[in-house]
Amino acid sequence: MLRFGFNFGIAVILTAAMLDSCNLFNNKICSSPDNKIRIVADSGKYFIKYNSNDVLTINKLGYKDTILPELKFVGTITDKYTMISGKKSRCKNQGNEYSAKLSDNIDLNLRVYNNGVAFRYHFHDIKKPIPVPQEITSFNIKEGTNRWMQQWCESYEGFFPYSKTAKQEPVPSFSGINKSKDGYNCRWGYPALIEPVKDCFVLISESDVKAYNSASSLWNDNNVETFEVRPEKNETLISGEYFTPWRVAIIGKLSDIVESTLITDLAEPSKLDDISWINPGVVSWIYWAYNHGSNDYDIITKYVDLAVKLKLPYVLIDAEWDEMKNGKTIEDAVKYATDNNIKPLIWYNSSVGWINGAPGPKFRLNKPEDREKEFAWCEKIGVKGVKIDFFSGDNQMNMNYCIELLESAAKHHLTVNFHGATIPRGWQRTYPNLLSTEGVYGAEWYNNVATFTDKAACHNATLPFTRNVIGPMDYTPCAFSDSQYPHITSNAHELALTVLFESGLQHIADSPESLLSQPQEVQNFFAELPAAWDETRFVAGYPGEYAVLARKKGDTWFVAGINGKDSEQKISINLDFIDKKSDIQAFYDGENKDWKIEKITILPYEISCKAHGGFLFVIK
Repeated sequence: MLRFGFNFGIAVILTAAMLDSCNLFNNKICSSPDNKIRIVADSGKYFIKYNSNDVLTINKLGYKDTILPELKFVGTITDKYTMISGKKSRCKNQGNEYSAKLSDNIDLNLRVYNNGVAFRYHFHDIKKPIPVPQEITSFNIKEGTNRWMQQWCESYEGFFPYSKTAKQEPVPSFSGINKSKDGYNCRWGYPALIEPVKDCFVLISESDVKAYNSASSLWNDNNVETFEVRPEKNETLISGEYFTPWRVAIIGKLSDIVESTLITDLAEPSKLDDISWINPGVVSWIYWAYNHGSNDYDIITKYVDLAVKLKLPYVLIDAEWDEMKNGKTIEDAVKYATDNNIKPLIWYNSSVGWINGAPGPKFRLNKPEDREKEFAWCEKIGVKGVKIDFFSGDNQMNMNYCIELLESAAKHHLTVNFHGATIPRGWQRTYPNLLSTEGVYGAEWYNNVATFTDKAACHNATLPFTRNVIGPMDYTPCAFSDSQYPHITSNAHELALTVLFESGLQHIADSPESLLSQPQEVQNFFAELPAAWDETRFVAGYPGEYAVLARKKGDTWFVAGINGKDSEQKISINLDFIDKKSDIQAFYDGENKDWKIEKITILPYEISCKAHGGFLFVIK
C-alpha cells in the first residue's frame, strides 16, 4: 500500500493488472473501475461518457499557458469511512486516479469513480508568494438539455426550475447584476443537475474547500453553452503547496445521484479525535410560527415543553436572546431547557453579512479571543450547539471564517448549524460537528413572500435530486398550520418531508398548538424520528414531479413520498429490498389535507397520491 500526501490519508492501491491498463492512454481514455464511466480526449476537449453516451464535455482544463499532456495512471482508490450524520453511516467508494503535469509547479489530479468524475489542481514548490492564478476550467451544457439549475445568490436560497435553456431572466432580488450581454442570468450556483441523455443525469458541484480557498460558481456570460468555473474573491498569496477544491460531477441514474456520497468521499477525513459528544437530533424551533426570534422567555418555555411532550432532544433559542423580556436572561432559558433534559442550541449573527438592521447578538464571534470566550461560556452553561447566520458569500474570507468557527466550536463540544450560508462542500466529514447548513429555499419563506405557496410542492420534489444530494439541508420542514402565508401541501406531504429531507439537526417548523393537536400517531412518530441514517435508497421519482426515498435507522425503515404536481398521480413503488414486516404504520392523505392513518401488514406497489400530497411508512 502506498500513500500519497495529497490524498489526505486515502489509500491508493496499485496492482500489476491496473498498471497494465496504462496502455489505454494510447487511445487517451480514462475509466472508472467498473468501466461505466470513461473520459475520452479529442481535439483538446474531454468527453465524459456513461455507458457509451456522451454526458458532459470539459471544454478546458488548467490555467492560462499550461499544457495538458496525456494523463498517467496513478492507482485505484478504495476509501471506507463512517459518518455520524448524513444519508449513510458507512460509506465506501472506489475510483481510478490519474495525473498530468501542467507545468513545473502545477499538476492535475483526476479521479474517475464508479459514480462520477472529480479533478483538482495541485500547486507545489512555489518559492515566492503569488496570487492564486485564474483557472480556465469550463463545461459545455448544450441548449435543449434538461436542467434544474439555481441562479446564484449568497445564501443559495432559490428554486431549481426545470428548463431546457440557460436563457433565463434574472431573479431581480438576488441576481440582477449577473446578466449576460443579452440580459440573461449568467451565474449559477451548485449543485447543477442536467439530464443530457434520457434517464442519465449529471450533478455538478465541488468538494473539500479549505480555509485558503474560495468557493466557486458557474458563469456562462461569454457563451450560453460554456459554463466556466470561477472561484470567488481570494486575496491569499500562495507559496509552497496549494490545492484547489475538487470539481465534481456525479454521474448515473437518479439512484446513483440521490444515493451518492461522492462529495464527502472527496473531503478530508475528520479532524476530530473524539466525536462521542456529537448527537444528531430533532429540534423544536420558535421562529416559524412567530416570524420572530427568541426574546420572550415565556415562548421559549413553550417550545421546551413541546420538546418534552414529543420527546425531541433539542430546542433552538433563536435570534434576539440578548434582549430577553420578562425579566429573564438567556441563562434562565438555557437552565429551563437543561432542567427538563432538553439540549439547548442558541443563535448568533456571524456579523459579516447582514449587520445593520439585523438581529443580534452581534460581533461576539469575529475575533478569535472573543469567539473563544463566547464558546467557553456556552459550554459552561449547558449549550450544546450554535446556529450561526448571515454570512456574505463564497469568498475566501467566509470560507476561512466558517472553518475557524467549526474548529473553535469543536473545542467546546458545540455542534454547528450554518444559516444564511453557502452550501455544503464536504465539511460535514472533516468537521463532524457541522450537522446542518441552510443554503436552501426552505419553509422559512412562508414567512417572507407569497411565492412559496404555489411552488413549494414542485420545489420539494426537486430538492432530493439537487441540493440535498450534496449534504445536510436545514429546510425546517413540517408545517401543518399556516404562518404569514398559507401552504397548499397536505399534512402527509409535510410529515414526509421530515424523512425525505436529510439534516443532522432537523428543525420542525410548526407551533406547539398545531403539533400537539395532531393525532397521537403523528406525535408518537416525532419521538422516534431519526436525524441521521444508516442507509438511504432511491425508490422512485423524477425532479419536480415526485420523489420517494427509503431511509433506514437500526432495524426500522422509513419510506417517504411526495407529489410535486398540481394534479393527482399514481406512484409505483418497489420496496422488495425491505424485509417484509407486519408492523407498518402508514400515513396517507385524507380529505381536505387531513390525515388517513392506519396500520397495514402489506406494503402497496402503487399509491394514488393527491395533488401536493404525500405518504409515509414506518416499517419496524
